[in-house]
Amino acid sequence: MTQAKLLIIGASKGIGRCAVTAALERGCLVRAMARNPAAIELKHDRLELFSGDATDHEAVRRALDGVDAVLITLGIGSSPLRLLRPVTLFSRSTDVVVSEMLARGPRRLIVVTGYGAGDSRGALNAIEGMAHGLILGRAYADKGIQEEIVKRSGLDWTIVRPTILTNGPPQGKFQVLSTPESWRNGLISRADVAQFLVDRALDRQYLQESPVLAY
Repeated sequence: MTQAKLLIIGASKGIGRCAVTAALERGCLVRAMARNPAAIELKHDRLELFSGDATDHEAVRRALDGVDAVLITLGIGSSPLRLLRPVTLFSRSTDVVVSEMLARGPRRLIVVTGYGAGDSRGALNAIEGMAHGLILGRAYADKGIQEEIVKRSGLDWTIVRPTILTNGPPQGKFQVLSTPESWRNGLISRADVAQFLVDRALDRQYLQESPVLAY
């Protein structure tokens, strides 16, 4: 079987960095895109470090060349000042990636947003909703726009909504909450989210679905 080649956008830290490791462990070829890919601090004969801005059409166009699936794992800093600034990174980058994928492929797109983005916001209780709005409101408003771009794209997409993120090794056992009635808050490690992303990049499960992940 031909090795799958994955493009991981936002690969230098967090879930994206974990996804690089998970994809390599699965035997994939990996193109790791970040503004500073050297921060990945990993060398592997199946790993290509790719420097680029996900809001730049030309950079994304080059990054897409020859890949079988795309994982968007972008994040932003959590400093108080950063949280007060307007956020457009998620929607702008996803708009660029989707338009370039529609023009030249591939079809498979996996996007990480989060519990509380899009229609999952309605599943938050009053206390969760208040805290979420105060701390993450600007970012998640943009993630909501990001989700709409993905859903309208016509691509073979899956949106992944992890709950509260933790560090540590993957446990391998977590719940995939696919229906609005089942959505709830919880914890999930970045490594487990990464494993789920890579699995979905290699299959066609959860097409046009937006599951929540939690232990």
